[in-house]
Amino acid sequence: MPSPARTTRRAARTALVLAVTAAVAVTVPPAQAAPGTAPATAAMAAAPTAAAGHGLARKPFMGWSSWSMQTSSYPGLNPTGQYSYLTEANVLKQADAMATKLKKYGYEYINIDAGWWRDQDWTPEFDGYGRQQADPVRFPRGMKPVADDLHRKGLKAGIYLPVGLEKEGYGGGRLPVWNAPGCTTGDIVYGDLRTTNGWDSSYKIDFSRPCAQKYVDSQAQLIADWGYDFLKLDGVGPGSFKSGDNYDNRADVAAWKKAIERAGRPVHLEISWSLDVDYADSWKENSDGWRVDTDVECYCETLVTWDSSVKARWRDTPAWTRHAGPGGWNDLDAIDVGNGEMDGLTKAERQSYMTLWSIAKSPLYSGDDLTRLDAYGVSLLTNREVLQVNQRPGALAHPVTTAGDEQVWAARNPDGSYTVALFNLGSSPAPVTARWSALGFEGKAAVRDLWNKENLGQHKDSITEALPAHGSRLFTVTPHGSRLRTTAYEAESPANTLSGNASVSDCDECSGGKKVGNLYEGGSVRFGHVEAARAGTYYINVAYTSGDERSVGISANGKPATKRIFPSSGGWGAAATISVPVTLKAGRNTLTFDSGASGYSPDIDRIDVPKRS
Repeated sequence: MPSPARTTRRAARTALVLAVTAAVAVTVPPAQAAPGTAPATAAMAAAPTAAAGHGLARKPFMGWSSWSMQTSSYPGLNPTGQYSYLTEANVLKQADAMATKLKKYGYEYINIDAGWWRDQDWTPEFDGYGRQQADPVRFPRGMKPVADDLHRKGLKAGIYLPVGLEKEGYGGGRLPVWNAPGCTTGDIVYGDLRTTNGWDSSYKIDFSRPCAQKYVDSQAQLIADWGYDFLKLDGVGPGSFKSGDNYDNRADVAAWKKAIERAGRPVHLEISWSLDVDYADSWKENSDGWRVDTDVECYCETLVTWDSSVKARWRDTPAWTRHAGPGGWNDLDAIDVGNGEMDGLTKAERQSYMTLWSIAKSPLYSGDDLTRLDAYGVSLLTNREVLQVNQRPGALAHPVTTAGDEQVWAARNPDGSYTVALFNLGSSPAPVTARWSALGFEGKAAVRDLWNKENLGQHKDSITEALPAHGSRLFTVTPHGSRLRTTAYEAESPANTLSGNASVSDCDECSGGKKVGNLYEGGSVRFGHVEAARAGTYYINVAYTSGDERSVGISANGKPATKRIFPSSGGWGAAATISVPVTLKAGRNTLTFDSGASGYSPDIDRIDVPKRS
């Protein structure tokens, strides 16, 4: 779900939520019984405990989510108003289509997103314990029968909750907490009723109070007793476009982890949205996946558009690359590539979208109408060679070359081959070249085209493809050459010249334990003794650190500088490498990295210059 700033539509919805607070349907509870739930079965009790590292996230999950279609004004999708697509009947239609078309390729989760407990006017249903209950019009049988139906189809069931105690579930602070004698909703929040989450729609839970964990336990038990396998916990901060103590929900996420462990059923915990990478260690410790960006949906007449906000993932994903792996994955949001016109993308954009999600090992969950997939969409969603890139063990791809809108991303595979993706993010056709030197070898390599499922033979030192606007190619590159021979030059070397604010600082991940930083507003570092065997263009590998995407001007021998974009490395103490071209003369050269008079640049660790151009 997006922040209120994303669209006026979302802001209107938030206002509506607040306006209907007094209109909540609340059931008076019997003594410590969970209305609308079934007791945990023996099978549930015997199931392995759920927690980060419980085995549910050994690889990125695959499935479908309702949210993309709920948000769109595409003709016919939401016939009775915004978000009206979400009904039991529509969820089960999508489940039937997934079971028929996609299950055999690994797609298995059917995830019900926001609104299952709210009616068309967004008035919510709660039980007498302050817990969300199914809206009787959207889900007339309740939530448990839906999960049961999904399981009978061989699928898994996902559900959604916002973080915190929703205001409408507060009940004046007088509602009892299920299975917690003496605890009420007034005993779990802060006395000043401070708000939290990305929309301020919940009261912040005070986990210093003993009853607080018991409330989360009651929610987790309800979800487990209904038979759900997946929970998306939304509006979590730091992130969700909010900051400050009120929006720090790390304690909530930890409480949910603990509650799921106690509930007796494995439940994948996915947290959302646009989370702060500075707290990645906490997300990794307590959840199975985390949304790294804003909503991919455009909230318009299609599901998405390239500029709102598919394209942003190429900029925002690199900061997170180092944090994902078995046990928890970077969630780039839904893949809406299957419906053609309704998706709002060209064929080239649809392929690039699926390519990035696959090489980044993001969860692959469609937001499309699976009952109306076109042939091209099916080919994207079911290409086994591309899906293998996403699902098999190995490193996540990251940018190794950026030249304006032309980018090359790569990852080294366990068998010694490389996954290599070429992208043209520009609005006009352009050639994009992947050079083996950026991968650390030279000479020949065998290339296989994964989308077209064909071998392209041997290529020496590089491969170049003419790509359409927003186009891509995806290869497996198997080296048959030799390791790249380079000469390393440390940025902090006394042979170099620092100017402006530039200074040497410690860096545990950097070679030699040092780097040159403070390259801003005229700061620069000039490498003074860079040797080249002969004149020519050299593709040097630059090791650097950066907490966000930054640019730097690079010049050789006093010539005009060329500005190069460096993706975030994942933090100022996190080292990464990017390949950039420089023109050198035979013999000794100078090479300068300059922020420019008003610019802010990455910190420089080292450059590796090939022995030959």
